[in-house]
Amino acid sequence: MAENKEDIKDLSLAELTARIKSLNEPPYRAEQVFEWIYKKGGRSFGVMTDLPAKLRDYLTNKFFVTGSEIIKKQVSKSDGTRKYLFKLSDGEEVEGVYIPAKDPAGGGTGRHTVCLSSQAGCAFGCYFCASGLLGFKRDLRCGEILDQALAIQDDIGVAKGPVGPKGPAGPKRITNVVMMGTGEPLANYDNVVKAIGIMNSPLGLGIGARKITVSTAGYIPGMKRFMQEKEQFELSVSLHAADDIKRSRLMPINKKYPLAELMEFCREYTKGKGRIITFEYILIKDVNSSPTDAQNLAKLLKGLNCKVNLIPFNAVSDFKFRQPSFKDVKIFQEVLEKAGIKSTLRAEKGVDIDAACGQLRLREAKIAQVKHENFS
Repeated sequence: MAENKEDIKDLSLAELTARIKSLNEPPYRAEQVFEWIYKKGGRSFGVMTDLPAKLRDYLTNKFFVTGSEIIKKQVSKSDGTRKYLFKLSDGEEVEGVYIPAKDPAGGGTGRHTVCLSSQAGCAFGCYFCASGLLGFKRDLRCGEILDQALAIQDDIGVAKGPVGPKGPAGPKRITNVVMMGTGEPLANYDNVVKAIGIMNSPLGLGIGARKITVSTAGYIPGMKRFMQEKEQFELSVSLHAADDIKRSRLMPINKKYPLAELMEFCREYTKGKGRIITFEYILIKDVNSSPTDAQNLAKLLKGLNCKVNLIPFNAVSDFKFRQPSFKDVKIFQEVLEKAGIKSTLRAEKGVDIDAACGQLRLREAKIAQVKHENFS
């Protein structure tokens, strides 16, 4: 990748169209480029054979298609979950995850979900998450977010086959996207919204808006902007506690945007958008997983159009937290159900690999540090 080249994936279709028109080329050429990159698996301009040679030369000299590199991959033997570590052009590293699932209705090709990072590191420092242990480095560009999705799509075989005018062989494609990897997506708003817009576009990855979820730790300024988006993207809010004292201990962001302010906006959001909000709730033994915690959560969410996604804590060696028993998890869920709060229990995925956010990146950084100290 030449330093003087631009990542073409940083451009929306409108922006690319403007560039193409400035060359006195018809606007539909931009649509052809989009389809090659996002539909047909074209990873170089040379394969875009329906473009004029002069335009291909211009694109080759001005832009690059792929910029991030998979430097580590783990594959779960139990469920096929794949964890990726990507190296960016400046040496920073981010993670992405592929989560396969059977079609709950039976038949079909099932769901192919990818979990993508929005930042290198995280500034929010939740006390149960490995993502922030190495500190915040920088926001990811739109193209770097899309790189993760395209690289995963290529790797799992959903875009394999000979590249040609009809695109790659194989009916499988990414079906769902969650912006729930490293970083706070709504703190990198412009790049994240542009990236999910391209994923949603029929000329992009063609993923339905309601199958794209943006997760937030409760960053209200970003949530207010997100509420104005016309597309029906899903919103997920990491909650993890039902009172300010406990939530502030787990999530420092709560000190700036406490529960009363957060819940007031969530109610405004559901009314204004006419959409349900999902609350993510990680269950940690002896911290937030008692029946009393469940009762407090039910009171907090009463009357709100929402559901709760319960997530048993995924152990990280750097934290002393533990996962509650399955019995305790079910009791917690039963309390919510009796109070009329809809909930789901997230099935554990990738338990035999570093599946939790930030784990693989943290482990590789520690290995690199040890090697450096030994060398020194």
